[in-house]
Amino acid sequence: MSAKRKQNDLPFRLAALGIPEELLPVVRGCVRELEEEGVRGKALRRLFNRLADRPESFADHPILGALAGMLRSGASRGASGDGVPAAAARVEEVPWRSWGEDLDPQAVKQMRDGASLPVAVSGALMPDAHVGYGLSIGGVLAVDNAVIPYGVGMDIACRMKMSVFVVPPDLVDDHADELAQALERETCFGVGGKFTARKDHPVMHEDWGFSPVTARMRDTAWGQLGTSGSGNHFVEWGVLDVPRALPGLAEGRYLALLSHSGSRGTGGEVAKYYSSLARRLHRELPRELGHLAWLGLDTDPGREYWAAMELMGRYSAANHALIHAAVAGHLGLSPVWGAENHHNFAWKETHGGREVVVHRKGATPAGAGVVGIIPGTMIDPAYVVEGLGNPLSLCSAAHGAGRAMSRQEALKRFRRGDLEHVLREHGVRLLSGGLDEVPMAYKDIRAVMAAQADLVRIRATFTPRIVKMAP
Repeated sequence: MSAKRKQNDLPFRLAALGIPEELLPVVRGCVRELEEEGVRGKALRRLFNRLADRPESFADHPILGALAGMLRSGASRGASGDGVPAAAARVEEVPWRSWGEDLDPQAVKQMRDGASLPVAVSGALMPDAHVGYGLSIGGVLAVDNAVIPYGVGMDIACRMKMSVFVVPPDLVDDHADELAQALERETCFGVGGKFTARKDHPVMHEDWGFSPVTARMRDTAWGQLGTSGSGNHFVEWGVLDVPRALPGLAEGRYLALLSHSGSRGTGGEVAKYYSSLARRLHRELPRELGHLAWLGLDTDPGREYWAAMELMGRYSAANHALIHAAVAGHLGLSPVWGAENHHNFAWKETHGGREVVVHRKGATPAGAGVVGIIPGTMIDPAYVVEGLGNPLSLCSAAHGAGRAMSRQEALKRFRRGDLEHVLREHGVRLLSGGLDEVPMAYKDIRAVMAAQADLVRIRATFTPRIVKMAP
């Protein structure tokens, strides 16, 4: 195949920029990530022109840093000059297992990269896996006395929360307008979104000054308190079917409120700041592993990141608490039961008789008897599950359906009419949501659940009916 044929999916020619052709897979991956961040067309070409001219200035770039390092050090060729991308300094992969079929090869590669780190102990890849920064989304990685900022992820402590109400579930039909109005008035979505009047919560009165990034972002975080992010974040009404009683909840059908959101822009800034610091501290890593740089928990930076991560966990929980209180309070409802859980977090746990730090990036804790929530799409069920404590998955499960295609591909492939058709078919009222979140852009949540039947047991099923996402 000619170089021209190989590069016809790029908005520029590698040869014209002086970038070796063997780096084409790396370049394609960078282009895909940048386009998903909204960098396209001329802006993308200008960015790669600057990268080719001055790669040293991109050393800490969250997407282009690894490629810049290859260009600077000549790492695009092995020591023998055979044109093979360098992968020296890796160690043999630690044991890891995967669940599901036809997993994205790039997500598998990211899992293998994580399993090759010197601090790695063991890992697992969930059936909803797809490509992320550093560790794949759906990746679970246990390491020794360290934490990987991009093994936790950008949206630190992204969280699910469900509130259940003892009222007739038919309210979702008979009083749909009132339920929708509660969502419209009491939620706020999107990048930079905030309420006109600030909310309050004890988390904002904690110490935020222990880290330069949390100190700098505290005011922004307070302004966004009680709000939701963009992308796949949502707040929705639906019907919960409980075939057998749960602890504290009798069997039956209930009206339920379900939300998915995280630590907003502040969590992203924490991730970027400490990942950049980790990369500077681990310059010995091959450049393509830069996003997997770690911080030792026996170091000041590691302890500082850990404290920031845990603060983001409490902040994320506060956001959900305020969302549910506001929406339910608007209607005069009080929940009788609830469940919630993080993903995009790290935990100190004992596995195989050894204390390790378990990163669950887009993965749900599933210890024996632990209750969690695994959502589908705006038209597909979410599930209340009970963990089975499978040690092979490090007591973890999928965190959702998982994307089957990128946001850009979804925007190219589908139109608003396609979305409206499936919404009508499933009786779902969508108040707002981007076309990149069409259900067809996701894997089949039922297949994902079937693939992890040895990880969780389904205890209840939530059917979405009124959904609000970022416009």
